[in-house]
Amino acid sequence: MKYTRLTKEQLEELHPEFINFLAAQSIDKKEWDDIKLNKPEVALQEVDVFSDLIWDKALTNVKFIDHFSTNYIFLFKCYEKYLESLIINTSNDTVDFFTADGIQWLSENLFSNEVTIQTGKKEVANNRNEEVFRIIENGGIISKGELYSKLITLINIA
Repeated sequence: MKYTRLTKEQLEELHPEFINFLAAQSIDKKEWDDIKLNKPEVALQEVDVFSDLIWDKALTNVKFIDHFSTNYIFLFKCYEKYLESLIINTSNDTVDFFTADGIQWLSENLFSNEVTIQTGKKEVANNRNEEVFRIIENGGIISKGELYSKLITLINIA
């Protein structure tokens, strides 16, 4: 398994897709019920394969990821062969980027000596989706890239 197994709630949301997945393997409801009852390890394997398919499709569509911590913000723009990053850090220990006040402070102090902004680019070694998944697994949030785009514009203007 490349990613993580979908939760029961996620599987319930994707019930029609899962039925189609089983049907593509010529597994009908009766056979699926039998597999779940008599071969639970096979049922889990089927769920794992389905989970990987869903994750792969979802991750392929990810364009931006935001990752916040108390004093850092990591913003990623995801391309097919590489990931661009913006890393914002503050030396001010009273600032917490998890809060609205912290983000407000950043907007007011973006170009102060207390804020460091670094850009980076990382080539995707093997599998882009696995790299993107690792960022998400470590607390990254899929976004529309608004913060990334605004900061790139501000950095290029300054």
